[in-house]
Amino acid sequence: MLKSLLGAWALSACSTGESAAVEDHLTTCAPCADEALRLRDAVTLLHEDRDLDLDPMLRSRVLETCLGRRPARIPVPDWVTPYDAETARLDALLRDIGESEWHAPVRLKWYEEDRTVRRKATVASVIGHLMAVDGLVSSALGLDDPLGADVPELSPTERTQAFWAAQDRPPNRAIREPWRNQSHTLIRTVAFAGRNVADLTVTYSASPPAPGLLLERAFECWLHADDIATAVAYPYAPPSGAHLHDMIDLAARLLPGALANRRRAAWPARPELVTAGAPGRSLHLEVEGAGGGHWYIALDSPAAVGSPDRAVAQVAMDGVEFCQLVAGHITPEEAAAGQDGDREAIRDVLSAAASLSRL
Repeated sequence: MLKSLLGAWALSACSTGESAAVEDHLTTCAPCADEALRLRDAVTLLHEDRDLDLDPMLRSRVLETCLGRRPARIPVPDWVTPYDAETARLDALLRDIGESEWHAPVRLKWYEEDRTVRRKATVASVIGHLMAVDGLVSSALGLDDPLGADVPELSPTERTQAFWAAQDRPPNRAIREPWRNQSHTLIRTVAFAGRNVADLTVTYSASPPAPGLLLERAFECWLHADDIATAVAYPYAPPSGAHLHDMIDLAARLLPGALANRRRAAWPARPELVTAGAPGRSLHLEVEGAGGGHWYIALDSPAAVGSPDRAVAQVAMDGVEFCQLVAGHITPEEAAAGQDGDREAIRDVLSAAASLSRL
């Protein structure tokens, strides 16, 4: 008898006496108590004032968990996983947007010759840019180049301009499939080649061989995915902490060379250059948040060793903000860095970080 009243009790439709009898029974009958709780939870979904919309971040969290846990069909080298993850995250974003959003304006920014360069593009043309530059890696692996066979050696910017100019009409959502096929093929090829491809180099890049090169492509994929997400008002999180740390580490390793190039243009001779492998004046770069850490940037020679004992300045920054600086999305002056020590060294390092950016 009392069990038949559980539904009415959950709906608050019982009389006072019936409610008291049911609640007394629930204190002694565990099966009925469990059933009553399930019915009450179900009833809460029927309340008119309850928002039934899903959490807008739910899909992103589910995808992140799946991408982080699913076993790869082909064993992918650790140094390829950031590129694998970032292309998969961007593809999930692209699958979510509507037809018209492929033509949404995307504002691209980078830092060139100590000034910010801006260019308007569309979501589809940004994917074309990523495909054109990834084509450098594909062609180095003996795969098809999206620019076609016998393409002269071009910089990433020149390749992008050539790819855009070759289109008969503005690119649209149809570009997603060839871009995704290209990234899948690249990952599979590297995975099957294994160690044989680890020394691959591409002439345009100042990064190390293949491991650093694919990490650089993962970095650019994330930053442009963030550009796209901003354009279409889509929630988009930074990479995982481990992948973000690897990206920051790559940029930190490129900074001494970028410093040397900038100074070589301004001063043909630098009398304070130190012997290769010897400790030299350094800047302590402290990156906070997920992916953070400590790096000592050699200031006077790309071959010198950064040393805490010879640190003359310190810069503290959030990890995502440092990446935004390296991407040229913010200027050295806009970087909200905690700074201490040699002001010239700090200015030089922040400017060198921004100079790593390009279209």
